Amino acid sequence: MLKKTLKWTGIILLFLIIGLAAIVLLNQNKKYDAPYPAIKASSDSAVIARGKYLVYGPAHCADCHAKPGTEEIVNSGAEVDLPGGRDFKLPIGHIYPKNITPDKETGIGTISDEAIARSLRFGVGHDGRALFDFMPFHDMSDEDLTAVISYIRTIKPVSNKVPDNKMNLLGMVIKAFVLKPVGPTATPPKSVKADSTVEYGRYLAMSVANCNGCHTDRDLMTGAFIGEPFAGGFKMESIIDPEHYECQSPNLTPDKETGRIYGWNEETFRNRIRQGKLIKHSPMAWGPFSRMSDMEIKAIYKFLQTVKPVNKKIEKTFYEKKA
Repeated sequence: MLKKTLKWTGIILLFLIIGLAAIVLLNQNKKYDAPYPAIKASSDSAVIARGKYLVYGPAHCADCHAKPGTEEIVNSGAEVDLPGGRDFKLPIGHIYPKNITPDKETGIGTISDEAIARSLRFGVGHDGRALFDFMPFHDMSDEDLTAVISYIRTIKPVSNKVPDNKMNLLGMVIKAFVLKPVGPTATPPKSVKADSTVEYGRYLAMSVANCNGCHTDRDLMTGAFIGEPFAGGFKMESIIDPEHYECQSPNLTPDKETGRIYGWNEETFRNRIRQGKLIKHSPMAWGPFSRMSDMEIKAIYKFLQTVKPVNKKIEKTFYEKKA
């Protein structure tokens, strides 16, 4: 009787495992619907110039979409090609930023402006699949979104076939059951007035520069926010030696005891941003951010003074991984 029970238990478990595996595989390319924003690339030189500034500046697109090995060139402020291919090694597998040059075979040359805008705003790719939330520009204004797309339409096409993302077993399960498109938090604005106000600082920090994306703790498997806004603690591998070193974002809230920038005045904050990268392993886009205008830096500084203070001590922001 015992042998018979064990036998049938094993058979049932086997069928459950096979069934689960089949569901996971069938859901690897699940399709989603999302609206196509009414965004069209412009040939206006001022719009293109704004897009170029965003791509190599606050929006730091080049930090991910430049080819591997050009990190220091990007950091210096030089223009680089954007053919993608960098390998982000995460607990769920390998993520490869795509080729965003206008190459028709390996880039975005045959993808419509509206489809690119949908990817950035709603997290749905041109083929309908949900995208991992590495481009959190969901609340970017129509004006800035138009500028970014207008600029990348003008850059030199580069033929570079980027590998498909390679998910491990955990990543495949995440794709099947957890990954879903992330859209805007509200109706995105048509435009945002550039000035030194808290409101503009919030827009830059939340919708363009993505300060919140790194200075808030996140689940590396799903990308979901799991910490208090701007309280730090998000762990990221070194961009120089990801195998041996890791970085952790500091607490930027105005907490008197643990806030990294508590007590800094605007000049101190601006001077630190202007200094650029001091730790070569840091994944922060210091180069692009250091080229922001004084007005933009002031706006971000003023905004950070308004966020909720969180008592969270970050002991070290850079350290060697344990063996």
